[in-house]
Amino acid sequence: MVFFKQNPAPSKSFPLERTDAEWRASLAPEAYRVLRQHGTERPGTSPLNHEKRPGRFVCAGCGQALFDAATKYESGTGWPSFYAPLEDAVGTQVDRALFMVRTEVHCANCGGHLGHVFPDGPPPTGLRYCMNGAAMSFESADKP
Repeated sequence: MVFFKQNPAPSKSFPLERTDAEWRASLAPEAYRVLRQHGTERPGTSPLNHEKRPGRFVCAGCGQALFDAATKYESGTGWPSFYAPLEDAVGTQVDRALFMVRTEVHCANCGGHLGHVFPDGPPPTGLRYCMNGAAMSFESADKP
């Protein structure tokens, strides 16, 4: 039995749009569940939790650069956390699922669900962008 409704995709249009069938064909099952169905991965399961190299975290759906690795920190939550996104990389909307009000974070290019932002992060922003690793991939600064 489902007691809450998952958030729909953000209602605005985005530069990159695909049909549901195209998203299913282009994404791994867990990435599809998180990015397109607003799922959440289990805490502590993402290899990106341990990523410490210089580089950037990009959307697993479209490749849009989202976060510089220099803004990543260990929040103790079990999800990759950042104190600031790259400029114009993400958007937000109100999330009323799970009987609470939160701020959902999505990719500004494709609208994919990334996670949530909370006001309990470190300086300089005081924000914690708590992201699903399944929604992102990592590009090392050492990449040729």
